[in-house]
This record gives sequence, structure tokens and C-alpha cells, in this order.
Amino acid sequence: MYILNPTKITSRFPFLNPTRGVPKLQFSKILQQNKGFREGLTTKMAWSLERCDEGSIESRSGNIRPATEAYADEAIQALKAGKVIAVPTDTLYGFACDACSVEAVNRIYEIKGRKHTSPLAICVGDINDIGRFAVTNHLPLGLLDNLLPGPVTVVLSRGESSILEKSLNPGLDTIGVRIPDFEFMRVIARGCGSALALTSANLSGQPSSLDIKEFKNLWEHCSFVYDGGVLPAGRAGSTVVDLSMIGKYKILRPGSAKEETVSILEKYSLLEEGAAG
Repeated sequence: MYILNPTKITSRFPFLNPTRGVPKLQFSKILQQNKGFREGLTTKMAWSLERCDEGSIESRSGNIRPATEAYADEAIQALKAGKVIAVPTDTLYGFACDACSVEAVNRIYEIKGRKHTSPLAICVGDINDIGRFAVTNHLPLGLLDNLLPGPVTVVLSRGESSILEKSLNPGLDTIGVRIPDFEFMRVIARGCGSALALTSANLSGQPSSLDIKEFKNLWEHCSFVYDGGVLPAGRAGSTVVDLSMIGKYKILRPGSAKEETVSILEKYSLLEEGAAG
């Protein structure tokens, strides 16, 4: 995990929001400037001949595919048909399905052996999509554009206008939203025209997966398993931050990008919930 000093960030990345005058600290730009991270992506996430030769993963299981745009339409059709697929993100491997399909959502819980009281996040393709599922009009202009896409889950109020099924996370009036900085995920989310329910690809209570081989015992339960190689971000997962309150934030899980996230939130004058001030 790469911890970036906010002071150094602002000096190296003087991107200004013309409406707010706030330095624009997009995760994708920060990470692309980090040589080690860039090299890690190149070496660890490539679908290579070497990987296919090491045990011939694809030849042993007919549902393994490379996580490339060439296979995106296949993934989209599976999701629209109510199937569960396994996908790479910018943090961990996950199980994904149509968030508006009750049967598909229940299937994810069954695969993971997870209690229905544990909520699922959703994934969308673009910032503009979030408003269909959650309330965003109380947030400072430009904030979401600086946080996403990236290794952050923003928790927002669902609101009365949300098109999400009431059966998704029943009893909760908030929803966690992700836009992973991983093009394959964004393409299939756009193509589905709906939100994707997204959770880590592992049995409940077990370590999260950075390689498809780490959840091999669950492949058979997925229509397709999309291989993005070994993910370099570590097992901390995304940083989860509650932004449902006006003018405040609360870190619910530190994850892999807490310092970067807090730096951005404070530049938009958000205060930490419970902090003196």
C-alpha cells in the first residue's frame, strides 16, 4: 500500500476545481504517477502466456476468461440473465450480479455463506449514475469526481427516488457505492444499465482474494470467472466512508486509501463526525 503525504500531493498535483478552488486529487492521477504502482500493474495484472502455462487454468475450467473488453459483452449478458460472475477490481476480487435481481442477490449470499444482515455495496460505471440509486445533492460540487473512480466506497442515503430493490439490504436507508478504477468493471456496469451488487470473492469470514486461485473452490458457483492476474493493492480492501450527513464524514473502514480520502474530504471542508470543533 502506498501512503501519500497530503502536502506533497498538493505540491505535485495542482489541479484546480474552477468552481471551488479545491486541488483536484483524483486517485487515478495520483496512482499513475507512482512508478512502483505502475510497474506492479504491468507485471502483476497482465493476462500472460506464462499464467496460462502455469497449470493451464483455463483448460481445466471452461468458465475462466481474461478480464478484457473483448469479453465484456459476455459478462453483461450473464449479469442481465441474473447470473453471478467473479471479477477483479482495483482492490480485491469480487462477486457481482444485477443489484435489482432478488434471485441473483440471494445467490451471492448463498455462495459466500453470508448472513443477509450483512449489507452489499453496489458498483456503477460513472459518477452521473450514482444519483439514480442514492442522494448526492448535499455533497460539495466536485467531491465525488475527486474520490472516484478509486479504492473508495462512499456510503450515501438511498432516498425515496432510488430505483434499487427494497429487498437489497433491507432495513438500511443507506447504500455503499463503488466505482472501481478498473476499466473492465466500468464497462460491464455501463453495459448492464443497472447497478451491480458487489462483494468480495471469498467465503464469509475467510481472507479476501487477490488471485482467482485463492477462491478456486467457488468457481463452480459462478457463470464466469474473469481473471485480471494477481492484484497488487493488498487485502485491506476499499476505504469505506459515510457521506450521508451534510458537511460531515465518518470513516467506517480504513481500507487501502484512508489518508488520501481524508485529505480530499478535508479540502472540501467536511468535518469528521464526532470530532471536536
